[in-house]
Amino acid sequence: MPALGAPTISPNGKHAVVAVTRPDLEADEYRGGLWLVPTDGSAEPRPLTRGPRDAEPTYSPDGAWLAFVRGGDGAKPQLYVMPTDGGEPRKVTDQPLGISAPVWSPDSRRLAFVARVPEEGRYGEAKPEQERPRRITGLKYRWDNLGFSLDRRTHVFVVDPFADEPAASQVTEGDFDHGGVTWSPDGALLAFTAARHDKRDSTLTDDVWVCAPDGSGLRRVTATDLSVALPCFTPDGESLCFLGAHAGPEGRHLVARNLGLWLVPVSGGEARRLTDEERFHLSGSPQVPAADGVLVTAENRGAVDLLLVPYAGGEPTVLVNGSREVNAFAHAADVTVAAVSDPRSTGELIALRDGKEITLTSFGPGIDVLPIEEITGTAPDGYPVHGWIVRPAGEGPHPVLLMIHGGPFAQYGWHVFDEAQVYASAGYAVVMGNPRGSSGYGQAHGRHIMGDVGRLSAIDLVALFDAALATGGLDASRAGVLGGSHGGFMTTWMAAHHGDRFKAAISERAVNAIDSFHGSSDIGWSFARDLYGDDPARWVEQSPLTHTDKIDIPFLIIHSEHDWRCPVEQAQRLFVKLQLRGVESEFLLFPGEGHELSRSGLPSHRVARFEAVLEWWGRHL
Repeated sequence: MPALGAPTISPNGKHAVVAVTRPDLEADEYRGGLWLVPTDGSAEPRPLTRGPRDAEPTYSPDGAWLAFVRGGDGAKPQLYVMPTDGGEPRKVTDQPLGISAPVWSPDSRRLAFVARVPEEGRYGEAKPEQERPRRITGLKYRWDNLGFSLDRRTHVFVVDPFADEPAASQVTEGDFDHGGVTWSPDGALLAFTAARHDKRDSTLTDDVWVCAPDGSGLRRVTATDLSVALPCFTPDGESLCFLGAHAGPEGRHLVARNLGLWLVPVSGGEARRLTDEERFHLSGSPQVPAADGVLVTAENRGAVDLLLVPYAGGEPTVLVNGSREVNAFAHAADVTVAAVSDPRSTGELIALRDGKEITLTSFGPGIDVLPIEEITGTAPDGYPVHGWIVRPAGEGPHPVLLMIHGGPFAQYGWHVFDEAQVYASAGYAVVMGNPRGSSGYGQAHGRHIMGDVGRLSAIDLVALFDAALATGGLDASRAGVLGGSHGGFMTTWMAAHHGDRFKAAISERAVNAIDSFHGSSDIGWSFARDLYGDDPARWVEQSPLTHTDKIDIPFLIIHSEHDWRCPVEQAQRLFVKLQLRGVESEFLLFPGEGHELSRSGLPSHRVARFEAVLEWWGRHL
């Protein structure tokens, strides 16, 4: 299936460029190039580059140049520029660990970007096992799908791409990570985020900072009381907008906190939240400033809407909504382009211009997609539980799978979900939904389960499952339960507490034991207390591992060796307990993968995972 990246739009609004990426099973890699798309729909999109893996395109403000990031075939992603009127791309950087997030200066003469800077003697030609030991003094020293971060900090760079021999200048210094770099409208300042305070290794708070492009005049703009991301200047250059959420009085509490849009004066002062904290959870896409407000995306009952938020705050204007998801967008010259997915497509580019919506691309036709059917269950307390069924072709009755998402503060939604499509195409009806604990339904909905996660989540999941069965055509005697991460946590919980409803289970990359997760996960030191409560004695009762003596159904565990979000010991402990009890159980362990295996792992591993899942259901359902 093709995947669209974040588009960029020419300053005159006439053209968009978007990266389109597909898995290449033969090469066992992801391949992608850039496509040029007229925004009035007057001509078919055409390929602009051919990779091997091009991404993050951005037009220069004068429209004469396109910058992008190129990687693939084992090469680190580097910065390239090419003229928009034709010509070959030119490589600009040679950073040892690659670059990301390029952004043009307003005069179109320089580019800022971020890149990891390795400590001397690390991440080079020497074997990792031959490097000197790491001295760890704080809690934030590694990250899933990356590895260690304390010895390769992310810094801001500026480069003149038109120099005879471009040489990037490092703007930031120190033992800190920096990100989200952007230019002020006059080019005099760079803004970015960083945690440079004394408690940075034991809290989740960080700040928006500004400095001159040469690094001088560095100063903090926010008050170190929020978790912040992706700043952008207002058109007048007087203020900065950014995404952020309160991290609580200890600076460690972000679970089920709605991400909002904030505004703060560049000169300093109190930051003001522009979006309602209870209603709006922004999806995390970069916001885009416009003349009369800021464009943002917000989750909404399985959809992701595009909103225009006034600089003064107040009710946003809805630009794109409905049963679909806006994944990324760009805006220029009163034209907005957006990459949008829906239940029939993995992503197409649309344009909003002159009050009309135009579909610009057709990358998806040819994909055989089964429709999704919206359902609502009712919990015992009368609360509605929203979800969907993806049914196989034919009358049925079909074996049925209850699939549980991770997070838990996340959402299933209105898009082509590869897992549901694969299982339904193989003959299994898939039930999936957003019980309390999920995002996109208000902050109270997300925070409902905190401190009693398994029991309260199960109540809503059973209600949704019963509502699906009541629609008919599903065989309740051939039911399975599966999920990953928090969904794996709930799979083990459901197998223990509602095992009479299911014939088999598959748990992936799960939290099973809160006590060891607290110490071994990259986020466990803050996440465990935030979600499961402050009392470690209560963790025992809430841990699925505690209840495995009640599991009697066949149980498949899938995990990755390099998963640092839910480390592999979580799977190993569960497997040992099931094996010693004589429960039919298997453990499928993937080498070289992290927590994101099912979404961005090697194509060959993703195929092998699907094969194993279908073989398990074929054997037991």
